[in-house]
This record gives sequence, structure tokens and C-alpha cells, in this order.
Amino acid sequence: MVKHIQIFQRMIVYNVTMKVDKDVAEEWVKWMKEEHMPSLMVTGLFTDRHLFRLLEQDESEGVTYVAQYFCERLDDYNAYIAMHAQRIREASFQRFGNKFIAFRSIMQVEG
Repeated sequence: MVKHIQIFQRMIVYNVTMKVDKDVAEEWVKWMKEEHMPSLMVTGLFTDRHLFRLLEQDESEGVTYVAQYFCERLDDYNAYIAMHAQRIREASFQRFGNKFIAFRSIMQVEG
């Protein structure tokens, strides 16, 4: 009898935390859902995505959101960075200029 061994790779999460000026927040959320997030998904490198609004935050300087994109392997994330990230990030700045700031991190699911 041959045993099949499944190699488990932990999911990778590309996490982007953004503070968005209040005066464009509603438009920005719509754009994220309808244009920006789908443009990452169409690369075929991510398996899912979610957009969150952080609660209990000081919103005097803007509203804080977190976008999370999930991929199966670190190689998929690295391919996104190498082939698509610059173009997609530039589209954000063309649309909203200095109306937002973003902090990016990469995480690995442990459980």
C-alpha cells in the first residue's frame, strides 16, 4: 500500500493598512471594492480578499481600513510584487493622490 503524503503549506496574507481622508472615504471604499481589489484578484495570484474598517480608532486624521489578500504560497506573493505591485500602486496614487497613506505587511497563517 502506498501512502500519499500531503505537504501542507501555510497560507500567506498580504496585509495593507490604510488611513484615508474622511472627505474621500466613501468614494475610496467603492473604488476598492469595484476596481482596486478586483485588479489584484485578476492577476490569478491571490485566492481571496477582504476589506475591513478598523473600529475604535482615532479618526481625526482619517478612517483606517485593512485590505487582506490571501495566497497559497510565498512565491505567489513575490510574483505579485515583481510583476504587478508597482502598476497597481501607481493607479491608487493617480486616483487619490495624497488622500491616503498605506503600510504593507506580509503574514503567514499559523493555524
